[in-house]
Amino acid sequence: MILLTLEIRAALRANDIARIAAQADGQREPDSLPVVKLFNPMGAATWLASELDEDGDTLFGLADLGFGCPELGAFSLSEIESVRLPGGLGIERDLYFESRFPLSAYAEAARIAGRITEAEALLATAARARDVLTPRNPEIPPTKDG
Repeated sequence: MILLTLEIRAALRANDIARIAAQADGQREPDSLPVVKLFNPMGAATWLASELDEDGDTLFGLADLGFGCPELGAFSLSEIESVRLPGGLGIERDLYFESRFPLSAYAEAARIAGRITEAEALLATAARARDVLTPRNPEIPPTKDG
């Protein structure tokens, strides 16, 4: 499986370029949405990537190797692509992943859950908790109780 299509690569690069531009302008760095979710089909490892460095290999995002301590940071696409699992399997891309929350909300929800999660209620709570300190994001859906 091709882990990063040209479209995904372009979106990841655009986020990296936006972050670099914000730094250069002395602006606050954008809190990008994860663009792609990679996972081990035989284990608990999961990666959510929001940026791709100009080297075409270094991804930035949330990594969870299944040990209960997800981390924000950089990881290597070539290393992920080189993983060989039993039965000839490799790391796969979640074809149905659609991010609705910024990476920081996924990181906060993962801190609470001890793993990367897509639990909508937990992600919404984590996103709203961040909004106490930052301007409200109109893309974050409200809960039933407001």
